[in-house]
Amino acid sequence: MKSTRCCTVQKIRYLLATDLDGTFVGDEEGLRELLDYYDSLPERVALAYVTGRHRASAMGLIREERLPVPDILITDVGTSVYSGPDLAEDPGWKQRMTENWDPQAVRGIARGISGIRLQNLPDTRRVSFFSEGGEPAEKLKNALTSDGIPHTFIFSSGRDVDILPEGGGKGEALRYVIGKFAEVDASILVAGDSGNDLDMLMLGYPSVIVSNARPELLEAEGHDALFRATRPCAGGILEAWMHFHGNTADIKG
Repeated sequence: MKSTRCCTVQKIRYLLATDLDGTFVGDEEGLRELLDYYDSLPERVALAYVTGRHRASAMGLIREERLPVPDILITDVGTSVYSGPDLAEDPGWKQRMTENWDPQAVRGIARGISGIRLQNLPDTRRVSFFSEGGEPAEKLKNALTSDGIPHTFIFSSGRDVDILPEGGGKGEALRYVIGKFAEVDASILVAGDSGNDLDMLMLGYPSVIVSNARPELLEAEGHDALFRATRPCAGGILEAWMHFHGNTADIKG
């Protein structure tokens, strides 16, 4: 994609907000086709990666796969937001994600539930676990609710449990980013492949579930602006972009 990066002065007119693993990344041919198409447009499409990875892991993947450096990076399942030329952390979102958040209490409750294993993460703004199926995850969810712990609960891929600050998640982080950086009538596409993408896919913006998506997404109810791609990964993103914005993007600029 073109190298010009967004800033706080000029609002975004075109935005792709996409999960990384299994969505933007996973099909080299489709990704090249998508990036070549964006490079051919008269006006630049800004790029936001919305990932469950932490920042260092996301930046490592960007280097390994030689991905475009994004204008906006949303990490840790929506609990951290970075933007601008240096991908500086957004102080407003950081403050929101640290208020009323007690990760020690979450870990303490989880220790009493069998079938739950803590993931080792560098950032405490989320507490994540591996669950042996859905039953231990459901027990943890009920225990957190019973103890009145403010949180957001996300279960995906049949094993991944993410406990986030109240009001966290990819959807709320993306809503914040769009409100801060995008024009009111911006052309947006949201793309994902797994359960932790569901809340951002259901914001109501033009969205795509790629064909290789996890069952929890393939079985999800849709909305009028949700596109179910016939192609996997980046090829499915291109398919959806052409469906929603192809003609518009070609004639503007």
